[in-house]
Amino acid sequence: MTMSTTGTTDTAHIKLAVLDMAGTTVADGGLVEQAFAAAARELGVEEGSADHAEKLDYVRATMGESKISVFRHLFGDEARAQQANVAFEKAYGELVDGGRIAPIAGAREAIEELKADGLTVVLSTGFARVTQDAILDALGWRDLVALTLCPADAGGRGRPYPDMVLAAFLRTGAADSVREIAVAGDTAYDMLSGVRAGAGVVAGVLTGAHDAKDLADAGAGHVLGSVAELPALLRGSGR
Repeated sequence: MTMSTTGTTDTAHIKLAVLDMAGTTVADGGLVEQAFAAAARELGVEEGSADHAEKLDYVRATMGESKISVFRHLFGDEARAQQANVAFEKAYGELVDGGRIAPIAGAREAIEELKADGLTVVLSTGFARVTQDAILDALGWRDLVALTLCPADAGGRGRPYPDMVLAAFLRTGAADSVREIAVAGDTAYDMLSGVRAGAGVVAGVLTGAHDAKDLADAGAGHVLGSVAELPALLRGSGR
């Protein structure tokens, strides 16, 4: 399934692909919400309360954003935000260590295809480095791509800012222009980061948090069933 929302993007000269992790290349089965529940308990938010439901709605709406930014919004002062973030990362890491994570079907193969087609591939996330590394280790993906990025690697600002996409551009040197970058993700924030970075291709996938309308409204030029369809799109056959 491939839906183009513009139909005009030139996909022939893409040299760098910046791919999101959870929801795009990695299936985590709702672990973000489970880890959030642990963080909320740590901060004294009662599960089942109206406050908990309101905060969980915000977490769902901001999937893809740097987690510490989410907690700053939810809990106000920096100390409480950091406390929540530590609890979240610990809970998420334990779930990952417990085998509760897997690749999206066809994701590794898609990454290998992109590399075989001559593209440089970067994996990015809104999680902290410790969590990103736990996911990479659990999947055996440490050496799969040229570079992995978390918000701290790009000066601290995660999505919807363009910083991680631009850091991938600068640090890999794989592309001559931002128009030679493709960004793929499952959230509106992924799309916004790609658009703001000036990426030539901004593609949403339907394997994660947000639906086709959310992705298109945030600037997706293409909406794919999954990341497995990305290599064909970037060869020009998926337009």
